[in-house]
Order: sequence, then C-alpha cells, then structure tokens
Amino acid sequence: MNVNEQEELDILRKINDKNLKSQRQIAKDMGMSLGKLNYCLKALKKKGLIKYQNFKINKNKKNYLYILTPKGISHKTRLAINFMKRKMIEYDELKQELEKNK
Repeated sequence: MNVNEQEELDILRKINDKNLKSQRQIAKDMGMSLGKLNYCLKALKKKGLIKYQNFKINKNKKNYLYILTPKGISHKTRLAINFMKRKMIEYDELKQELEKNK
C-alpha cells in the first residue's frame, strides 16, 4: 500500500483535529472518494501511524474513532517539516528566477 506524503500529512492532520469526523466527512473535506480514504487509512494503520476503535453512536450504526499513535504524531511532524522545507526551496527558486528576469 502506498500513499503519497501530502495525502498522509493531510489525513494525519484531519485525524489529529479534535472534531470527531466520519470517514465520509473526512473524504468529502479532502476531495477524495470514500474508497480511496479507506485504502489510505488501512495503509496508515499498517504503518502503525494510526489506530482505530469501533464505537456505537446508536444501536443501528457503527463508526470508528481514529487516533494518532505516538509514531503517527512523530511522522506527522516530520512530514510537516519536510513540506515546509520544500516550500521554502520553491520560494527561493521562484525568487531567484524573478530576479534573473528583471
């Protein structure tokens, strides 16, 4: 199972958000299909980055509570730092390109 780093970071951020959301709501917020999100969540669980438990909202429905593991928190932090480094490099490259075109 392979999930790109940006998707991982986005999903881990959504899970870390204290507002409990269903898979359907997370998928909608991220603009991805429910099937793709489910695939991504399974990959993150397999990596040990998240865990989830069943809980009952009412007698007829089951949902999951998604929780970042300590490994998941550390991984999310590394992804965020790497994301910021990439953006700073892109900014510097664009700035140099604009200066060359003056």
